This record gives sequence, structure tokens and C-alpha cells, in this order.
Amino acid sequence: MRRRSFLATSAAALATPYIASAAPFILRMVPHANLTSIDPIWTTANITRNHAFMVYDTLYGLDDSLRPQPQMAAGHTIEDDGRSVTITLREGLAFHDGEKVRATDAVASLRRWMKRNPFGQTLEPNIDELSAVDDARLRFRLKKPFPLLLNALGSIGNAAFVMPERVAATDPYKQITDATGSGPFRFKKDEFNSGSLIVYGRNPAYQPRRSA
Repeated sequence: MRRRSFLATSAAALATPYIASAAPFILRMVPHANLTSIDPIWTTANITRNHAFMVYDTLYGLDDSLRPQPQMAAGHTIEDDGRSVTITLREGLAFHDGEKVRATDAVASLRRWMKRNPFGQTLEPNIDELSAVDDARLRFRLKKPFPLLLNALGSIGNAAFVMPERVAATDPYKQITDATGSGPFRFKKDEFNSGSLIVYGRNPAYQPRRSA
């Protein structure tokens, strides 16, 4: 296809409003690299990071001013002069296998993440305790205030993705083989052909956070 024709076709496509239909919507693209690992904690490769943002979700994200905003979290409370931070999960969060996202999943995921992420490696020695209060709440008990805690949880590079506890229990220096997440797309492992084809399916149960 000629470049000019391609640009004209692309512009027309962007100008056309989305029309819902019974037929599935399929987007095809050529990524910049081969997906050689599905583990965003084990590697810092951009292709794996991009894959992970489709499959997983994070407790916090960064807005257009790079300020941390709740994502999977409904919110948080800070007590004890900044040494106690409790994060509450939003209701209705579920993994692709139908299991409810629990605070224990987030705790296990953060513990694995802290072993590999530079931000997390700075945070971990400052933690007295990281635990699940109940299914919906996790709590950091810190030795001293860590003002950039939410920035760390919302970091983009080597992000703190939340996985099921059984997956997050994997040694951080070994690659995971299970890409079950709670994000907007499901990784179709049975259709994956390294170097040739990566397929994702929409997660109909995904509940994006509503803007305030």
C-alpha cells in the first residue's frame, strides 16, 4: 500500500464514529518487537510492559500531570503521621478466571514486585509490615513516612501489576507462565505463536474506574 493511500485510509478510519454491532471488532497491529516473555516483573522489556498493561491492572496509575490516582484502589487512608497507609480495593474487581481480586493478591504481587523494581527496592527496607487487613484492604506499616509510596505503586516502568496470589508466589527471578490478570484484555495462550502471533480477547467483566 502506498504511504499516501495508507494515510488517507487511516484518517478516514479515525473520522468514522464507532458503531456497535453484533460482529466482533478486531484490531490488527504489528508490535515493535517479539513478545519473548509474558512476565513484566522478570523483565523490563517495553513489549512485555505493553502486554502487561493490557492484561493486568495496578492499584494506582499516573494522570497526565504524572500524579498518582486510584486505579484498582477505591482510595486510601494515611495515619500515624504517615507511617500507616491503608488501601481499599474497588468493589467488583475480578481476575480473568472469575476469581475475586483480594487484598492478599495485591500483597503477594507487591512483595514480588519490590524484589525487582528500583522504587520497590527502596521502599521494602522501610516496611515493618505489609499485610491484608481483610479481602478488601491492605496495609503498609512503615518505619518512617515514605511520601512517594503512591508514586511507586503507580510507576509505569516495571509497574506494580496485581496478579493472583498463586501466580505472584513465583520466585521473582523465575518467569511466570500464567498470564491471568484482571485487566481489559485476556491473553490467549493457546493461540500464542512466539515471533508470529499474539492474540488478546476483550474481558467483558472488566470495570474501568469512573472518572470523578
